[in-house]
Amino acid sequence: MGGTGTREQAGQARPMRADAQRNYARLLDAASAAFVEHGADDVSLEEIARRAGVGIGTLYRHFPTRQALLEAVYRDQVESLRARAEELREAESPGDAFAEWLRAMVRFSSTKRSMTSALLATLGTDSELLSACATVIRGSAESLLVRAKQAGVVRPDADAGDVIRLVHAVNIATEKSADPGQADRMLALIVDGLRPRPAG
Repeated sequence: MGGTGTREQAGQARPMRADAQRNYARLLDAASAAFVEHGADDVSLEEIARRAGVGIGTLYRHFPTRQALLEAVYRDQVESLRARAEELREAESPGDAFAEWLRAMVRFSSTKRSMTSALLATLGTDSELLSACATVIRGSAESLLVRAKQAGVVRPDADAGDVIRLVHAVNIATEKSADPGQADRMLALIVDGLRPRPAG
């Protein structure tokens, strides 16, 4: 899901072999999917290893603790959002690009919710990790929002922080919804509300 740079770091002093990189990426993807389905605290590391198709020993070589895995998944998700924003800055339509990134934010929020609670319990609200990731997300949103404003497709008073909070609110509101299309409809209302007001 995220960029190779983030995944290859993994706190390693030396670059990982190709097979180790593949296992690392599989574990991140498996953990992310499991956290969405069951919550960060309610899925076993053995289950994550099974989903990734590796042994539990391989998981522990990359992530000695559950905390290490949580932090790595969180960083990877944020890196995915940053990389997606970079791609979308080259899109032909600034408005469509910003809307697409907001949809990516909705998907991220479904993973983020359970991970944030677990990370806050151990790292605290002043965590450098959470603060740095929030800065990356805000910067990605701001870069796409500014471009959309310059193109005249988003109202000039739109604020990146407000939009991010609205996206999180959509995720909270639809968390237990049986309607799979509800989040997209609510996000469409936000996008419509961001359009410039008619003159007069």
